[in-house]
Amino acid sequence: AGPRGMRVAFRNVSFGYDPARLILHDVNFTAEPGQTIALVGHTGSGKSSIINLVSKFYLPTRGEVLIDGREIRTLTSQSLHRQTGMVQQANFLFSGSVLENIRLARPDATDAEVRDAARQLDCLDILEALPDGLFTEVGERGAGLSVGQRQLICFTRALLADPRLVILDEATSSIDALTEARLQKALVELLRGRTSFIVAHRLSTIRHADLVLV
Repeated sequence: AGPRGMRVAFRNVSFGYDPARLILHDVNFTAEPGQTIALVGHTGSGKSSIINLVSKFYLPTRGEVLIDGREIRTLTSQSLHRQTGMVQQANFLFSGSVLENIRLARPDATDAEVRDAARQLDCLDILEALPDGLFTEVGERGAGLSVGQRQLICFTRALLADPRLVILDEATSSIDALTEARLQKALVELLRGRTSFIVAHRLSTIRHADLVLV
């Protein structure tokens, strides 16, 4: 049946890191399970604030955030974060092998399960083409890997966790057209059936969204 996304609803949400200076004013929208919500706008317009509220890193100053009909204050951060896959723009990699980096999402996963996740994203060949395949050592910031390869490792890591909610701060860095096409395909697979919030910098992402919040 595949994963089942979360339903996320904002009801009259206002928010400010300083309650006296609101960034979001009376925001209302609903993300149905499996939908992709693209967030676009200039720096400081509130895109990160929406992601921080969905992830319960912050609570609304006013209004309610509902996850599957439950007010977010009644959910533990731990249970929410267990069901959330986050891929950030800096796509952080730790010292260790590609395999170890992917397995961070689910430490008990077998090598076969890691390969399977990469295969599902149709990027196993790219990872196996690295000097030592999945056992290739990466530096702390993914030294020696291209931006696209790092991003695919982070996508695979997110998929392995089998989240119901995916939050993606889409990388703006220059990626060659071939990698871009592979990343787009992998992204479609990663998001299939899951609810996702994407801070979008590229038109290609916005085109696939069910709802675009500006």
